[in-house]
Amino acid sequence: MAAPPTAAPGRELSNPPSDGISNLRFSNHSDHLLVSSWDKTVRLYDASANVLRGEFMHAGPVLDCCFHDDSSGFSASADNTVRRLVFSSNKEDILGRHDAPVRCVEYSYAAGQLITGSWDKTLKCWDPRGASGQERTLVGTYPQPERVYSLSLVGHRLVVATAGRHVNIYDLRNMSQPEQRRESSLKYQTRCVRCYPNGTGYALSSVEGRVAMEFFDLSEASQAKKYAFKCHRKSEAGRDIVYPVNAIAFHPIYGTFATGGCDGYVNVWDGNNKKRLYQYSKYPTSVAALSFSRDGRLLAVASSYTFEEGAKPHEQDAIFVRSVNEIEVKPKPKVYPNTPA
Repeated sequence: MAAPPTAAPGRELSNPPSDGISNLRFSNHSDHLLVSSWDKTVRLYDASANVLRGEFMHAGPVLDCCFHDDSSGFSASADNTVRRLVFSSNKEDILGRHDAPVRCVEYSYAAGQLITGSWDKTLKCWDPRGASGQERTLVGTYPQPERVYSLSLVGHRLVVATAGRHVNIYDLRNMSQPEQRRESSLKYQTRCVRCYPNGTGYALSSVEGRVAMEFFDLSEASQAKKYAFKCHRKSEAGRDIVYPVNAIAFHPIYGTFATGGCDGYVNVWDGNNKKRLYQYSKYPTSVAALSFSRDGRLLAVASSYTFEEGAKPHEQDAIFVRSVNEIEVKPKPKVYPNTPA
């Protein structure tokens, strides 16, 4: 029996962004949380202490952010810039630019590079150790089939999801061309892609209440394991109401994963056993982003209307940090019927 949903949505962080939350991420080194927003800011919180530690203003909405280490991070803005944020001095510098809004940013510890994806239909790699100035930090520019919507890294592997349902898979050690060019197995627009922590594949979500579980290995045996499932939908008066799945976050210890949708729910799934482990009680509005802390003990949830139904009165944007109970995220062992001796 699945445990009943818990009542408390988690502790709400004070001083939240004043407009839509585009992403949030925990540090790999602490319980610091970096949050990007359409209000043109990136905010740094200490999630455990519920303290706003820093705030960085941009010239346009900020569409993504990530940590470099505990002293600095990076941001991707609709003003076409890629910025480095230095927390101790509350200063920032422009690492480089795209020709259109920058949608995604990921730092690769394996390659020591920053990867950005833009609506200008390119991917760019940067070496943040280079002196400031685009010509000194830009490692390469790689054309994509369409606008970049989501990126994810595991080890040296990079997965790029674009408009038009394209998925390109790269090895960061050889970016000259993708290792694999794929099409999403889902029929509708991709919303989020996240690699499995064990490096064997990726989960991809769409605007039409589905998640696909994919594998990198092209052998028949591996490809036979892939599947997709429906989620974040409800039946009302005999009609299926379907919601976009905005966010996917993998638990760093157990490899189970959470999804967040425009229905305001966060579900936790055991992908290997094809089971839902848990559903948290409903959040005030759409779940725009999710992140587990490095030890998997905290889950940050962005409750933030994503304008899927256009402009309308909506709940205030909020960040909830909840303590994760093992029962919510740990796979349940398979129970086999007793076979006679």
